[in-house]
Amino acid sequence: MSALLWTLIALPLTVGALLTAAGRRADRAAPAVAVVCAAATLALAVAAALRHPTAEAPLLEDLPVRLAVDGLSGLTAVTVAAITAAVLLFSVGDIGPGESRARFFGLMLLFSGSMLTTVTAASLPVLLMAWEVMGATSWALIGFRWRDPARGHAANTAFLTTRAADLGLYLAAGAALAGGQMNALDLDGLSRTAEPWLSAVTAGVIVAALGKSAQLPFSFWLSRAMRGPSPVSALLHSATMVVAGAYLLLRLEPLLSASGWGGPAVAWTGAATAVLLGLVAVAQTDLKQLLAASSCAQIGFMVMAAGTGSVTGGTVQLMAHAAAKSLAFLVAGAWLTTLGVRTLPALRGSARGHRTAGISFTVSALTLAGIPPLSLWAAKDLLLAGALEKSAWLYAVGLAAGVISAVYAVKALWFVWRPPPEPGTGLPGAPTPSGTGHRGPASASGTGRPAVSPVSGTRPPGEPTPSGARLPRVEAPPLVLLAVACVGLTVLAVPPARDAVARVLGDTAQPVPVAWEFALSAGIALLTSALVWTRGAPALGAPWTDWLRLEAAARLLLVRPTIRVAHALAVFDDRVLDRAADGLARGVLTLARWTDRRVEAGVDRAVEGVASAARALGRWARGPQSGQLHQYLAQTVAAFTVLAIALVLVR
Repeated sequence: MSALLWTLIALPLTVGALLTAAGRRADRAAPAVAVVCAAATLALAVAAALRHPTAEAPLLEDLPVRLAVDGLSGLTAVTVAAITAAVLLFSVGDIGPGESRARFFGLMLLFSGSMLTTVTAASLPVLLMAWEVMGATSWALIGFRWRDPARGHAANTAFLTTRAADLGLYLAAGAALAGGQMNALDLDGLSRTAEPWLSAVTAGVIVAALGKSAQLPFSFWLSRAMRGPSPVSALLHSATMVVAGAYLLLRLEPLLSASGWGGPAVAWTGAATAVLLGLVAVAQTDLKQLLAASSCAQIGFMVMAAGTGSVTGGTVQLMAHAAAKSLAFLVAGAWLTTLGVRTLPALRGSARGHRTAGISFTVSALTLAGIPPLSLWAAKDLLLAGALEKSAWLYAVGLAAGVISAVYAVKALWFVWRPPPEPGTGLPGAPTPSGTGHRGPASASGTGRPAVSPVSGTRPPGEPTPSGARLPRVEAPPLVLLAVACVGLTVLAVPPARDAVARVLGDTAQPVPVAWEFALSAGIALLTSALVWTRGAPALGAPWTDWLRLEAAARLLLVRPTIRVAHALAVFDDRVLDRAADGLARGVLTLARWTDRRVEAGVDRAVEGVASAARALGRWARGPQSGQLHQYLAQTVAAFTVLAIALVLVR
């Protein structure tokens, strides 16, 4: 059983490392090798989900490497492996022969393998190692086309933001060890840590999870991550890094409950992110930025589910979101590759000209909108039922977030299905997407910087979509498969399937939505969608277009003070510590010279005096030493005679 689990994580990690190390020499074989490896990993993940293997290996004394597959990790592992296989199959056509394909496919396999290790980790040391590899590979993938400085800067921003939040896991590990609990670093044992260390563990886990999943206040790094290739966005947003934090919170729901305050804090943070980042998505005119903000919002539902103890609802949301969001990003990447644009006004008519992509995107958007009977409708009702059990206000906020998700999803559909305008006629009748008017290519973060680098075939925004351009044949099958998966997951709305998932997860206390909750959420989603389709999305300007200016706030409140403190420390080092070191060195040299002049001379004279005395004593001692035995005997007799006379006189 353990061999199955070791193979599951070792296969993508090993093949990925070999492809990355091989470099351009393996470019030709890399796509086929990666796709075969991903398919084999999917088969292993399915087998592991059915058999629930465990594995253990020595690492440090009393600190082994522990891996395990249970209900939650099994479903998540299958999701990760399936999305990876679909994305890599799509990448065969998207990443052309002229690029470093071995490096790309190798990094993608490393990325997926690190997520599989994260999912199956049963102890904090293993989780930390996988967590770090995942962050490093995400940096390399976002900056894959590193010759563009903007992409490198975006990769650095994403890496440093998540890396700062990752320090929370180190805090959690240290607090768990300080708590002294037996097997303190086992994930299942963290909830048994004694106070005050329990609160420290909880806080560290929450900070790390919120940073990894781009929840408030860390959400802005996900906007920067859009600089990476579209397949990277599809994998990063759907089933790997961005959902890793939500998965960790679902996994450690007992820890949140044990702390008392962790559950409510996580639930309200997720709800706030779902609402505010949903409004950010509504404000975007760039399709990839809209999808990025919607990822934050949709993952907010998972985080809210973890905070309310709705593990089944959060897991169903994770699976359905993975299929829908990977599909949406792959379609956006296909349009970018084929048409050279990604702004919504420029994409008018793209769904009509590319029916496979258009229908696939429609399925994805309706899933995100929560339109019944698609999968996220069922998932949202499940987790909202858990929210209602905790707080009516939390339920209301979650319901509002569901309404907003329908707004941005239908807004995107409106653009891609509307007939393209005639050249020079503008965009009559189009809903105002952000209140700022059409400004050409959207920026990556609302700051005016170009959202995409110039690519061949780029056309001016607003011109008709060329109907003759077709997607590469290899890109169509994964789109169709993911669309079928989105539709197929609707079975989770049926009580037998939903109850079966709850039994697999061991979530016997999952609240079940009643009929009026289904009717309310469905009615609101349908009504909202109809209004947006007919009247357009509301106009939202700054700060919504600028992602709530979260990056600017982070720079103002954290980056600049840190740089100033570092500068002050550098000045202190140069002007105080450096001068003190120089002064100390000069003082030591002065003391050495004084010692040489005063102390060393006295020591020399003393040594010479001792030597002279030793020589004199030596000469005196040699005096009686004639070497003749009878003289020594006579001296001895004389000495004893004197001693005898002395004794007689004393008596």
